[in-house]
Amino acid sequence: MNNNLKKELPLLAIIALPIFYLFYVWKKLPEKIPTHFNIDGKIDSWGEKSSLILIVLLLPILTYGLLLIIPKIDPKKRIDLMGRKYHQLKFILVSFMSILALFIIYISKEQTLSNLNMILVLLGILFFALGNYFKVIQQNYFIGIKTPWTLESKEVWKLTHILAGKLWTIGGILVIFFSLILPATLNRYFFFTITGIITIVPIVYSYIKFKELKANN
Repeated sequence: MNNNLKKELPLLAIIALPIFYLFYVWKKLPEKIPTHFNIDGKIDSWGEKSSLILIVLLLPILTYGLLLIIPKIDPKKRIDLMGRKYHQLKFILVSFMSILALFIIYISKEQTLSNLNMILVLLGILFFALGNYFKVIQQNYFIGIKTPWTLESKEVWKLTHILAGKLWTIGGILVIFFSLILPATLNRYFFFTITGIITIVPIVYSYIKFKELKANN
């Protein structure tokens, strides 16, 4: 068996999970399913159950397709330098999207989002996992903290991603922790605050470091 195909088989199996699950529960699904929940976890929009087919296609399959194409269209071929680390990152993102698709199918069948914290725990795990990979991401136009300053300077890229890795790892742990101990109505504020910090701080930091390095040269 081709080594590349053998390496991709676990990912293809993960992608297939929500497809098989949707096929299994299709007849049990109501004709009208919830398509959106408000911040309190209440249903505020309904749609046809056929919309789930698009969700299953877009989440894991489109994610996998994009991650497969990115190294081929990367003009500087920096992503190839990540080697197996990129494959591991691809595994994490595709797995998350497949789990999310499974979860969406499940709540569509049950017609309720019993606990918003369940989704936030998943996001916390994603933050934690991504945080551990930021430091190995090579300078590129597709993945990572892509600001004008990180793309301009390899050193700023490296320093920014070292900081971002620490922030996202700690942020992921905090999101999981608060999601396990706090009610969803309170936890959502902690989640938005943490997400804002781990997103904005690396952007500001990249600007500051770029200016510092430019002043010293």
